[in-house]
Amino acid sequence: MLEQIEIEPRKVARGALIWLHGLGADGHDFEPLLHQWNLSDELGIRCILPHAPVQPATLNAGMRMRAWYDIYNLEFDGPEDVEGLERARRHLLALVEQQQRRGIDSSQIVLAGFSQGAAVALYTALRYASPLAGVLALSGYLPLAAQLGAQRQADPQSSIIRIDHGEQDQVVPFRAAEMTRDCLQAHGFRVDFNVYPMEHGLCAEQLPHLHRWLGERFAG
Repeated sequence: MLEQIEIEPRKVARGALIWLHGLGADGHDFEPLLHQWNLSDELGIRCILPHAPVQPATLNAGMRMRAWYDIYNLEFDGPEDVEGLERARRHLLALVEQQQRRGIDSSQIVLAGFSQGAAVALYTALRYASPLAGVLALSGYLPLAAQLGAQRQADPQSSIIRIDHGEQDQVVPFRAAEMTRDCLQAHGFRVDFNVYPMEHGLCAEQLPHLHRWLGERFAG
């Protein structure tokens, strides 16, 4: 099991938000934001912020850093780390199963992520047959998109997917987000696609929208 940060509600948790960080960061990256939103006590949500394993990153000259899988370049049109993505998927599924053992149904679990973490959240959710409360992909993309037709297990009619991306993103280009949206829609998924005037990150305009969206996912 991965090392992780947990923000536990004062009352019994009735839902879980699993949030994956981006390349080179760690689980602390979004911890202040989740404390600020106070989802745990407001809605009875357990927030789980795992740390990715430390491994070489080809994109950064082989430097060892926290990464969910290896990234070779930022063109998103060449070879991809299939084995690494599968390991990351298993890591995330283990976190989902951990929450299920603690009494939370998958339908009350949101998978979220930023950048590389968003890629893992999407990749995993689309290959997961049980219902989820939602999937949130921030400044990310869909890895191995060409394999989705053969590997998809999620129900397009019941899946709730939100994608946010910056128009000026120089790390994960905006076209990668558009291609992700188009691929998902071609497979019958409805996508809540949101564009913001920002680079690779989050912006002030976006934060209340995200807070409200997460509240709606757990409102039931």
